[in-house]
Amino acid sequence: MQNRLLMIGVTGGIGAGKSIVCKIFDVLGIPVYDADSRAKILMESNRNVIDSIKKYIGEEAYLPGGILNRAYLANHVFKDVEMLETINGIVHPAVAKDFDKWSKFHRDKPYIVKEAALLIESGSAKVLDYIINVVAPVALRIERTLTRDTHRTIEQVKDIISNQLSDEERSVKSNFIITNDDYTLLIPQVLKIHDFLINSHHIG
Repeated sequence: MQNRLLMIGVTGGIGAGKSIVCKIFDVLGIPVYDADSRAKILMESNRNVIDSIKKYIGEEAYLPGGILNRAYLANHVFKDVEMLETINGIVHPAVAKDFDKWSKFHRDKPYIVKEAALLIESGSAKVLDYIINVVAPVALRIERTLTRDTHRTIEQVKDIISNQLSDEERSVKSNFIITNDDYTLLIPQVLKIHDFLINSHHIG
């Protein structure tokens, strides 16, 4: 009997370093689904998602050519909790369907990873077997984000952080914590979790 595919979530606030952690899993041969990147693609390619966003947010949510108006969303959506919840309510179900389809192509792997900032908030963590929370000091997360996302202002980054769970709230709901504070080595932390998951797969 084939072991059931383990599904692992990697989450953390903006600038925590989810992507670098997931790159280590990728090097280990583990398929990684980047939910936030896929969400952006679906927001520009999925007709139902596009129509729903335009209906609730307005035509100004998109630039000519169907390109997402990121500046408009950054300036308006993250300051409006109700609008943010509306967009998440449109996008998260589409991402869940996309992930389900994607996961079927990787059943030969011991486990797969889903990377998402709002993994717990969206409810998608409920279908996953284990959750890994990547944590880092808020000041460092802000600095990393501003360096990476030169189009964002510090106010926008703080707005995003205020709409996400705190590290403490995420950690309570997680099975593993990875510290990414520029002092603690990342690879040993990931390898320890990887070994546990590989063993879980064989036992299962």
